[in-house]
Amino acid sequence: MSEMQHVIQRDPHEPEFHQAVKEVVDSIRPVLEKNPQYRRLGILERIVEPERVIMFRVPWVDDQGQVRVNRGYRVQMSSAIGPYKGGLRFHPSVKLSILKFLAFEQVFKNALTSLPMGGGKGGADFDPKGKSDNEVMRFCQSFMLELFRHVGPDTDVPAGDIGVGAREIGYLFGMYKKLRNEFTGVLTGKSLNWGGSLIRPEATGYGAAYFLEEMLATRSETIAGKTVAISGYGNVGTYVTEKINELGGKVVTIADERGYVHDPDGIRGEKLQFMSSLWTVHRRPAKDYADAFDCEWVPDRRPWEVPCDIAIPTAMENELDGSHAEALVKNGCRAVLEVANMPCTPEAVHLFQEHGVLFAPGKAANAGGVSVSGLEMSQNSMRLNWPKEEVDRRLKGIMKNIHKMCKETAEQYGSPGNYVVGANIAGFVKVVDSMIDQGVV
Repeated sequence: MSEMQHVIQRDPHEPEFHQAVKEVVDSIRPVLEKNPQYRRLGILERIVEPERVIMFRVPWVDDQGQVRVNRGYRVQMSSAIGPYKGGLRFHPSVKLSILKFLAFEQVFKNALTSLPMGGGKGGADFDPKGKSDNEVMRFCQSFMLELFRHVGPDTDVPAGDIGVGAREIGYLFGMYKKLRNEFTGVLTGKSLNWGGSLIRPEATGYGAAYFLEEMLATRSETIAGKTVAISGYGNVGTYVTEKINELGGKVVTIADERGYVHDPDGIRGEKLQFMSSLWTVHRRPAKDYADAFDCEWVPDRRPWEVPCDIAIPTAMENELDGSHAEALVKNGCRAVLEVANMPCTPEAVHLFQEHGVLFAPGKAANAGGVSVSGLEMSQNSMRLNWPKEEVDRRLKGIMKNIHKMCKETAEQYGSPGNYVVGANIAGFVKVVDSMIDQGVV
């Protein structure tokens, strides 16, 4: 029985997890051929199985006094190179398959940063959209009443993800502190006043732009003068847009599940200011941007049909499929950067690679966020805060090193220019060698 058949047979109702595992397994075959001890030691069987999965109920009371119940999770995938590290996602789509895929991806992403962090992911099928601050607070407090048993600064350090921003992290931290009677760096993405790091909100977007710079440089190109299409418009979309503007590019789209905005003049100045709080503060639809600035609103479609030089999916998994990839290739797109987690389907990735489009997988391109989370952990341990310039310098250095590692590893294994192969092999080797060093446990 093949590795994939075993995974599918064991967890038949987890398609997102299967997709993430297959991408890695397909990439690492040359490594397995060179290192037969990996098979003998059951490395693949061990690495696809979480070290621990916690699932729990989360009862809370809404503003009408009605008791509501959601389901909470934490998937602790691998602690081979450090404490479990990965975000919490509050969204109706949350289920075990999605969190296992995210945790699996996180293991290799964190390994690429060269910081001592394992991989995990968690969340709940709770939707903060449309909820009052008090409802969100009561939910977060109830969620932490169970989660606190399983996390800690040397055990598992969650962060934010979709639906979990500074507000939610604050409520979660407040309850953890009360339950444990200690002030520790158990969460990252905290506010600056109580242990957060400068550049953390900007980190994923800035880091993606730094990776894009390095990737384009391999073809003697720069971001200057390029037209860019993105999808999400939260923290990641805001700060990747800000950095692209700074580097001379122009972002012309944002989107949500209802459609997309096309702004051919580019999102900058007061428009970027408006966008920066549209979702992160107000949880408002993308159409509000179109209404505010008299831009084209295209309902029920994705932004990948807009002609662009660079496409950056920044929203959800599998948001860019084969038909979207065909449209991008036809319109002359030269680079695609995954800044969400696994936003491109396997068919789309294949089409990009087949047509020579530079393609950066999320585990490499969006590693800036967790990199600065790791730097936040270091600052918390030392009880200090580095200045903005210091954090940004370290972030840029990490992203440059991730690009170099992916590029050189791909070349070493006979797949030059294939960042998927490079990222998967580089992360895999670091994690599994650490597992072997620590014995079969």
